[in-house]
Amino acid sequence: MAALRIIVPAIAAAVAAAPPALATEAAMRHAKGPFDVATKPIEQDKAEGSTLGRFSLDKTYHGALDATGKGEMLTIGTEVPGSAAYVATERVVGTLDGKTGGFALVHRGSMRGKDMSMTIDIVPDSGSGALKGITGRLIITVIEGKHLYELEYALPGQ
Repeated sequence: MAALRIIVPAIAAAVAAAPPALATEAAMRHAKGPFDVATKPIEQDKAEGSTLGRFSLDKTYHGALDATGKGEMLTIGTEVPGSAAYVATERVVGTLDGKTGGFALVHRGSMRGKDMSMTIDIVPDSGSGALKGITGRLIITVIEGKHLYELEYALPGQ
């Protein structure tokens, strides 16, 4: 019972000292717009059952994100048309809602027929300049061949 009297006040003090989680999280902001993308094959390795590919990525973002993106993408395609997966890393440099700096993105995606899954996150601690500390996620949609992005992000202190 004596141990309980020591532990409970210690836990209560720690909880009281810690700021509430919601109070420390920055409000999420949104930036949207079109972007242009060019891919160039660097390497391809065909074998039974799958094809490995490596591509360079060059992007130009327009709108609230006025920036360039440069990266590399690794792909794997199967013998079944429409089944594939990719991973990519991308460095983005420019202006986001008037703030100049850069950040990195990590992409993961797969598809099987019409079923597609894609996640693109801002790499933790990759922000620079006025974008230092940025966190968030990028969503890409393609409508009638036009690439669009929506960036959901937060910056410390905002």
